[in-house]
Amino acid sequence: MSLTPLDIQNKKFSMVLRGYNKEEVNEFLDKVTKDYEEILKENASLKEKVDSLEGKLEHYKKIEDTLQRAIVVAQDTAEEVKRNASKEAELIRKEAEKDAARIVEEARYKASRILSEHEEVHKQAQVFKLRLRSLVEAQLSALESESWLDLEDNEDQAEGEGSEEGENREDQTA
Repeated sequence: MSLTPLDIQNKKFSMVLRGYNKEEVNEFLDKVTKDYEEILKENASLKEKVDSLEGKLEHYKKIEDTLQRAIVVAQDTAEEVKRNASKEAELIRKEAEKDAARIVEEARYKASRILSEHEEVHKQAQVFKLRLRSLVEAQLSALESESWLDLEDNEDQAEGEGSEEGENREDQTA
């Protein structure tokens, strides 16, 4: 059992011959009682402060733990985001490479087709040129020969004969 200020104040001492001065002892006991009361009050106040600080400390420890977990989660999330971004970048790069290869292949195909069409047009132009040359040469040859004049005479004669035959037919039907 602990000593209280009331225990100190109510303490009675037995009297002996040649004992202590009663007034001095009472004064001293009063002073001890007063100091003891103050110490007990201060102790109680300090206990309250300790309890309060321990509560705050526990609260801050919980916040610290929560923050540490949040930091770990944030770091994990950041790493996951980095990994996903890397994967997505790789997919985009591969897709771009495929598109580029497709575009190059299409361009090669179109260039080949255009070149082939150009060669075909060039061949047709050469054939046309040869035919035109042959036609022009044949026409020049016909102009240079005098047989075309004979053709004109023959045509005139054919027209004359055609009209005589037409008259003969009319006579026969009449």
